[in-house]
Formats: sequence, C-alpha cells, structure tokens
Amino acid sequence: MTPNLTVNIGGLQLKNPLMTASGTCGYGDDLADYFDVSALGAVVSKSLTLKPKIGNEPPRVTEVACGMLNSIGLANIGVRKFLAEKLPRLVELNAVVVANIAAKRIEDYVSLAETLSTHEHIRGLELNLSCPNVKEGGIEFGADIKTLSMIVMFVRKVFSRTLIVKLTPNVTRISEFAKAAEGEGADGVTVANTYVGMAIDIYSRKPKLHTVTGGFSGPAIKPLTLAKVFEVYNSVKIPIIASGGVFSAEDAIEYFIAGATAVEVGTALFAKPDAPIEMITGIENYLSRFKLKNITELIGSLNVNLENVPHLHRG
Repeated sequence: MTPNLTVNIGGLQLKNPLMTASGTCGYGDDLADYFDVSALGAVVSKSLTLKPKIGNEPPRVTEVACGMLNSIGLANIGVRKFLAEKLPRLVELNAVVVANIAAKRIEDYVSLAETLSTHEHIRGLELNLSCPNVKEGGIEFGADIKTLSMIVMFVRKVFSRTLIVKLTPNVTRISEFAKAAEGEGADGVTVANTYVGMAIDIYSRKPKLHTVTGGFSGPAIKPLTLAKVFEVYNSVKIPIIASGGVFSAEDAIEYFIAGATAVEVGTALFAKPDAPIEMITGIENYLSRFKLKNITELIGSLNVNLENVPHLHRG
C-alpha cells in the first residue's frame, strides 16, 4: 500500500508536501517542459509586485561553493500580467497555485492580496517579508516584528484563504517572528528565505554581484535552516514549510522529522528541474521501509530530550 503523503496547511490540502520555492522556477509553468506540475503539492510563483519590476543590474547571479548567490531584486511581470497570462496556463496544467507577493509599502501588500483574492485558483498567498537583495521593504519588513505583524494583520483581513509568511533567517531568534505571524492569523510560515552572503573576484578585487551582497542558497544552508525549523516547531502550532538546501528525499525527510509539514525545493531545480518528482518517490520508499502509513507520523518525530537543547525558547 502506497503511504499517504497528503498534508494540510491552513485548509489548503496538498497531495504531497513538495512545493517549489519562490523565484527558482519563474511562475511555475516553465517546469511543464520537464514533468507534470500537477504531481507537486503546490507551485509557488516568483514574487509578484503591483507593477512590473526590472530588478537589479547584472551581474546578479553567481555560483559559489555548495550553493549560489543571487541578487535578482524581485524582477517580475507584475500581478495583472501574471493573472492574465500565467495563471490560466497553470490552471490548464492542474497546478495548485500559491502566489508569493512582495511590496515596498504595507498598503501595497494589501492591494496585492485584494487583487489575488478575487481569483479562486489562487489557493494561497506567501508573503515575502524577507528578501535580502532589495533596497527597500523585503528584509527590513521581515526583521521588524511590529511591521511584520501589521502586514499580516492587514492582509489577513482581505484574504480568507491560506496565508503563509516567509521569514528571514537573518535575525537573532526566528521563533519570535513566527509567533508574531501566528498571532496575527497566519496559517503557516516558510522557514526560511536566503541568508545574506557575498563573493569576491580576487583578480579584479570586485564583488561578483552588482549589489555586493545577495541571497545565499543551496546545500550549505540546510544545517542552518534545519536548526531554525526545529526552533520554530517548538514555538508555534501552525504548519512550517521548510526551505533551504533541499536536494534529495533525505534532506526533505530531515526537515519533516525536525517539524516541517512541507518543503520547498529551490536551488536544486537549476541543477535538475525534475528533482521534486524523485524526492516524492524517495519519501514514499522511506515511509514504506519504516512501515509508516502517513507522512504526518514523521512530522516532528525527532527523538530528543528538549531539556538538552541549548537556547531553545519554547512558546
């Protein structure tokens, strides 16, 4: 008997816990060239803004050891063009669509949420309050608890479906931000966005990114994000979507054991666009091997005495 991989995030039922990470596969429709996107739990769009955005000047992507740095700067076609051109294609592909949104002002987050709320095929929102490569908004919002709380509170008033808050890892205690999001009505949190990093060309002595620093992603950040998922799991009751260095079924399983309900696959898509499909099979095989009938039996199953965990602040 095939194990049940179904998970639920704030009323949004996913056939399995594999999602795409925002900004790593365009708007999701590009993946149809490689596999059936309806096989995924959900497709998360790249960050959408009210108006089209060109993004940062190049160079804005560079490979580094065990990962990559990006400073795209939220380049996108704008929410209206997304709804007119991309969403119909995703619906045709039977994808479960979660829209990621970003803005410079609180009122713009609300406007985006209101616009998207009128389209039933937008099954959920992921609030990008944590982008490390834009000059305004982004990480500034995500690193201030009061501002984060206000954005979640106002968006919650206009969007009744699943609301997810994508948190920045670039704070001292991420669990405090997760608790704030939960307190204002978020249905889940994504832990976490990219880490601030940089790379230098030693021959020219210039930074490899135009913006000097950017978002660091890839296999190297998994241990860091895994610890943050565990911290948040012991602080909130809402589901956690883990995002950071998921390159294999084993990576995803570690996150589930630490407390994640779902995972987002991002940088791995650049190396192998159909990686999530292999991960689904790997997770099924793992559950079968240990005679687990449901993925939920795995979530938060870490065998550990919490009293032995230093600096764990439980809420």
